[in-house]
Amino acid sequence: MGRGLNVCAWLLLVSSAWPLARAEERNPFEGDEVAIRTGASLFAARCAVCHGPDAKGGLGADLTQRWVRGETDESAFRIARNGVAGTTMPPSTAPDNELWAIVAHLRSISVVPSLQTTGDASRGRALFSDDCAGCHQVRGEGGALGPDLTSIGVARSRAALVAALRDPSASVAFGFRTATATTRGGERIEGVVKGEDAFSIQMVTSDGELRGFPKRAIDLTRSKESLMPVFDAERLSDTALEDMLAYLGTLRGAQSNP
Repeated sequence: MGRGLNVCAWLLLVSSAWPLARAEERNPFEGDEVAIRTGASLFAARCAVCHGPDAKGGLGADLTQRWVRGETDESAFRIARNGVAGTTMPPSTAPDNELWAIVAHLRSISVVPSLQTTGDASRGRALFSDDCAGCHQVRGEGGALGPDLTSIGVARSRAALVAALRDPSASVAFGFRTATATTRGGERIEGVVKGEDAFSIQMVTSDGELRGFPKRAIDLTRSKESLMPVFDAERLSDTALEDMLAYLGTLRGAQSNP
């Protein structure tokens, strides 16, 4: 999706290319710059009159503090969908993809406090380089199998990061769930789906290779599991975990310290 894609074109594209996300799933547009810009436009048209143009409140609540309090995209989606009984916040009948885009926008303008950790960021950076950079990018360097972590320090609380490392399959964003393609010749390819239309599918494989397949030529199995390994105490000690958290806490955008 190009940077110039307008709101209407984006909504038409995602409505055909993405299965509709349900409220209990992770936001499928988390970190998607086009979706965030679309969500900003939708918010300005539908929500800003009550919540303010910066979402910091007016007639309605300050929506940028939800993530600071450790709440989730899913809870924001449910409120947007169902409204709040006894208040002026009504339920919405908008398509799920539009609500998820608004949530992605709200997350993008919310700031999570700096991580509190006793770890050493330089040691954490070395751990990240060894164990994580093959799948995750930071400022354009690294793999594309997992989410871009350039701004993870302002997007995730300490508790969320610990949970993601210790139990990565507990909550997996739609675009990062394991998929297995089996060709008619018997080749089995494991990875994540990065693009899809009515006739073809594009995957980043577990080896980091981008591959495309005609849908008629493969059998595709989708899972709710993550390809990310479990970093339990045997693989990542509590001390090393603190070091990793210290490094991840420095990743606060393109201008953050390397």
